[in-house]
Amino acid sequence: MTTTATTSTRTYSSLKAAWIPLAALCLAFFVEMVDNTLLSIALPTIGRDLGSGTTALQWVTGAYSLTFGGLLLTSGSIADRLGRRRVLLVGLAVFGVLSLAVVFVHTTGELIALRAGLGIAAAAMAPITNSLVFRLFDDKALRMRAMTVMITVGMSGFVLGPLLGGTALAHVSWEWLLVINAPIALIAAIGVRLGVAADRREDLTDDKLDLPGAALSITAIGLGCYSLTSGVEHGWLSAITLMSIIGSAGALTAFIRHERRSKAPMLDLKLFSNGTVRGATIAQAGTSIAMASVMFGLILHFQYAYGWSPVKAGLANLPIIVTMLAATPLSEWLAKQYGHRIACLIGAGFLAGSLLGLAWGVEHGYFAIAVCMVAMTIGLRTIMTICAVALVDAMPSNRTSIGTALNDTAQEVGTSIGTAVVGTLIAVLVTTALPAGAWSEDLVTSFFHGERITYAVLALVVGVVAAAGALALTDSRATEEPEPAMA
Repeated sequence: MTTTATTSTRTYSSLKAAWIPLAALCLAFFVEMVDNTLLSIALPTIGRDLGSGTTALQWVTGAYSLTFGGLLLTSGSIADRLGRRRVLLVGLAVFGVLSLAVVFVHTTGELIALRAGLGIAAAAMAPITNSLVFRLFDDKALRMRAMTVMITVGMSGFVLGPLLGGTALAHVSWEWLLVINAPIALIAAIGVRLGVAADRREDLTDDKLDLPGAALSITAIGLGCYSLTSGVEHGWLSAITLMSIIGSAGALTAFIRHERRSKAPMLDLKLFSNGTVRGATIAQAGTSIAMASVMFGLILHFQYAYGWSPVKAGLANLPIIVTMLAATPLSEWLAKQYGHRIACLIGAGFLAGSLLGLAWGVEHGYFAIAVCMVAMTIGLRTIMTICAVALVDAMPSNRTSIGTALNDTAQEVGTSIGTAVVGTLIAVLVTTALPAGAWSEDLVTSFFHGERITYAVLALVVGVVAAAGALALTDSRATEEPEPAMA
C-alpha cells in the first residue's frame, strides 16, 4: 500500500491503495441510503403483521426521513467539534444496535420510534462519510473519483432498496431487512477504524456548539419536509399543512436572525456570499428534485400502470446504476474541458431534457423511458459529483463536515420537494387514490396524461434551479490541476 503521511494523518496515492477505508465509507453510505427505501416494499407485510393502518405505515418511512433530514446540519456541526471519525463510529454503532432491536418490536408505534432512532444515527453518518473521503487524498483528481464511487454506491442503495427488499421478502421475514444492517455497520466501523486517520485537534473547531441554532434548524427542516408530505396527504389548505408551513417559515426566520447574531454560529451564513457554496447547494437541490420525482413517478408507472411485480420494477431502474458507473469518464472530461460552471450547465441541460423526454416517453414504452433515465443520470452524475467536491473545497478546513451536511440537506429537501410535486400533480390530474390490481384502460390513459404534464412542469423547475446553481460556480478545472501530495 502506497501512502504519503504527515504527523497524525495518512493520505493515499491511488484508489486501490485506499480500498479498505474507501470500501468502509462506501458501506456506511450505502446502508444509510438503502434504509431510505428498503422497507417501502415491505409495508403491506408489516401492516398485516402489526395490524397497522395506512397513516401509521406512512410514518414507518416518514419517521426515518424526518429525523434524518432534520438533523444533518446539527450532526455536521457536532462532527466539526468532537471529531469526524469519532462521530461516524458512534453513528455506526448506534445504527447497528438499533437495527438488531427490531426483533423486540411488537407494535407499529415501537417500529416508528425505532425508525426515528435509525434516522438520527444515519444523520450522524451521512455528512461525515463524504467529508472523510477528502481526508484520504491530497490529489483533487483522486478526490473526485472517490466521490464518484461514493455517490454511485449511495444512489445504488437508494434505487435498489425496493428490489433488494422485494427479493428478500420472498425468503425471510421483514425484520431481517433491518437486522442485516448490523453486520454491515460492524464491517464499516472496522474499516474506518483501521484505514481512516484519527482526528487532529487542529483540524477541528473550538467554537461552542450552537444549541439554539441546532434546535431552530431541526424545527425548520423537519416541519418543512413534513409540510410537503402533509400537503399531499391532507391537502395544501388543510390546517395541519398550513400550520407546518407557517411553523417552518417562522423557525427558518428565527434561525437566520440567530445565526447572524451568534458569535459561534452553527452555519456561518457569510459562507453563502461565496458563489461556489451558494451555487453548489442550489444545484444539488435541483438534482434531488429530478431524482426523487422520477423514482417516485416511475414506481407508480411500472407497478400500477404496467402491472409489473416489485422485483421487475426494481430491475427496470438498473439503467440509472449502470450509467452512474459508465458516465464517470464523460463527467470528468466535461469538468476538465470546460470547468465546473459549464460542465454543470451541461448537466442541467441533460436533466431538463430527460424530464421533457419522459413527458413524451411514458406513452411510448420502456425503451423510451430507459433512454431518458440514462440521460437524466448523466446530468445527475455530473452535477452531484462536481458540486460535492466544489462545496467541500470551498469550506474552511475545520468546517468540512458542515459543508457535506449542507450538501446532504439540500439533497434531502430536494427529495421532499420532488416527491411532493409528483404526488400533488398526480392527485390533481389523475386520482387521489390509486387502486391496486389491474387498472382500467381509461385510468391508464388518464395516468399517462397526468405524467406528461407532471414531467413537463418538472423539466422547467429542475432546469431553472440546476442552471441557477451552476451559473454561480467558478470555471475551476480541479481534476486537471490536482494539488501535489504532501511529502
